[in-house]
Amino acid sequence: MANKEALRFSNWEEELAKVSAGREYVAYSQAILGFLHHCKVSRAPATIMLAKEYIEHREKQGNKREETTREALRWFVKTARANMVPESEDVAMQSPQGVSKSDHAPIAASDLGEADWERDLIRAVREKGFLWRTERTYREWAARFAHFLRPRSPYVATKDDVGAFLSMLAVELRSSQASQKQALNALVFLMQEALHRELGELNFRRSKKPQRVPTVLSREECIRLFGELSGTERLMAELAYGAGLRLMELLRLRVHHLDLERGQLKIYAGKGDKDRITVLPERLQAGLKAQIERLRQRFQTDREEGLAGVWLPEGLARKYPKAGVCWEWQWLFPSREASVDPVSGIRRRHHLIDTSFQRILKRAAYAAKIDKRVTPHVLRHSFATHLLEAGADIRTVQELLGHESVETTQIYTHVMQKPGLGVKSPFDALGSG
Repeated sequence: MANKEALRFSNWEEELAKVSAGREYVAYSQAILGFLHHCKVSRAPATIMLAKEYIEHREKQGNKREETTREALRWFVKTARANMVPESEDVAMQSPQGVSKSDHAPIAASDLGEADWERDLIRAVREKGFLWRTERTYREWAARFAHFLRPRSPYVATKDDVGAFLSMLAVELRSSQASQKQALNALVFLMQEALHRELGELNFRRSKKPQRVPTVLSREECIRLFGELSGTERLMAELAYGAGLRLMELLRLRVHHLDLERGQLKIYAGKGDKDRITVLPERLQAGLKAQIERLRQRFQTDREEGLAGVWLPEGLARKYPKAGVCWEWQWLFPSREASVDPVSGIRRRHHLIDTSFQRILKRAAYAAKIDKRVTPHVLRHSFATHLLEAGADIRTVQELLGHESVETTQIYTHVMQKPGLGVKSPFDALGSG
């Protein structure tokens, strides 16, 4: 097999569970998931060459315990090669549209889990009406916890077991604070809501919160970046910057979220399931009106073709069963093609996927010769920083961003063009000689 040939290994977690358990399983799965996330961000298939480059990159960044990553990816590559389906057989498995059966996402209606604890978790998650992304995340963390406990069952797990798992993430795997918090939320839900076991106060070693300085574009860099975009892609980028939106807040905008008359943009169910109102740039009014007119034409075509209505939160879908085919609930930035909903199995038009927009911005930043890592969140950072530089009150910026605490907003004061009281570097005072 050539080093550049794609590795097809969709059931790697099942195979890993056969040869490892406990801490080793969790460590290996964390390493493999990190590599697969790197492949996703790079928009490249998993290959032997990319695995080597990934390890070298991590070592250059000074990451410790890379031996575990090497061993995990060595197992991943070796087992993937041993289980690869010959190309002739793979072609035979293709559907009429040319999509491999293994590429189809499981339909939630028929995917009810295998173990008893997993079925209880799925039932509890769906009773709460959580998003499909949340369900998948909770199930992944619960599966890792179950392997950590083996041969015992999650039904007999205690708060000490949960604490030991979370401490292991921080101490042995050096997981980030965000990953550990995600695991904590998933396991508390599993134990208390799904398995009905009260945990009480948990005692575990917490991951250290890194002090990060946000990446911010200058105004001139923003102009260059937007200049490399056109059409809907440019409108999305300008709106993300002009209103300070998170990526999923941008993608989940619906027609009725716009208030063009009042110059406001309404954000529903943002981070922390909170609503807020932010500013709608006046310069984007014409572009947004043109986008809405284009949507009307597509909306009419979808209705004539009998396409199912757009996705709605479970509670709304029950209360207003016809709302999905109503104009005001349509996505502001829909995908070009309809696709199958992974939860219901219904073919409908979804919003643009997150990786597409991330890839668009990355290409534009490269074309604009911006020597920074530009992501959708960088546009939000730039929005906040530029407002503060223009003299906006920090409390106002906090409300526009939807931050719970003003301390979160204060980080932008450290990257303002003139921090503090306009302090200048002593180097600027030196003579030219």
